Amino acid sequence: MNAIDLSKLRNAEYLQYMKDFTGIITLNNPSSLNIDSKLSAFTSKTTELEVLYKKAIASDKTQELLLLDEKRDNAVNGIYYFLLSQTYHYDIAKPQKARLLLNNIALYGSGIARLNYQAETATINNFLRDWENKPELTDAIDYFNLSDWMNELKTANTNFNNVYLSRTQEYGDASPETIRTKREEINTAYYALRDRIDALHLLTESSPSPYSTVINHLNALTDQYNILLANRQPIPDTGAATEGLQ
Repeated sequence: MNAIDLSKLRNAEYLQYMKDFTGIITLNNPSSLNIDSKLSAFTSKTTELEVLYKKAIASDKTQELLLLDEKRDNAVNGIYYFLLSQTYHYDIAKPQKARLLLNNIALYGSGIARLNYQAETATINNFLRDWENKPELTDAIDYFNLSDWMNELKTANTNFNNVYLSRTQEYGDASPETIRTKREEINTAYYALRDRIDALHLLTESSPSPYSTVINHLNALTDQYNILLANRQPIPDTGAATEGLQ
């Protein structure tokens, strides 16, 4: 069956993919496919994640986090694309100063706005600290008059972190760490189920294989989510994107 990078799916997307995966199998008479035990284990883990996820999003602070995360993502992307545009400027001083700041961002990796919550918070803090303390970077910020952008990003990032910590105190069993662990458990059950179907399909001697239809349907589902991920990819090496694992 077609592969997908599960780690790139956000929690809501990940959960929906797993539920859709189960739904397709259920529509294809799973009792006749000899996969009952694998399917049961997979479905059980998915249900456990759904319970955790619903508890997490029930918090008012979760909605506040989404808004603050979007705000800091917009600031990161706004700063980045402004600087990128300056690298094409005819005035030689502007490309040089823009590259100083872009190279500094690049030190902390690409796709900053696509990182998970905690990693994005730390990364933004790191390069903002550089911009505030390294003279050549501070000079570039002043040159482009980016202080307002910096303040916007710093405020949004600080507020996000404060709300994030407050929300973490509100719930223990639905914390991001627990959800991440549950995703790992589901991944194991998912691959076991997928590999079981693939193996039985390959071992089928009659034609057509009774697994062909369900495999085709599952591949169509996976292709849809792969398209979603591909459309969310940033321009290569930009350091800007949309959101990471939440």
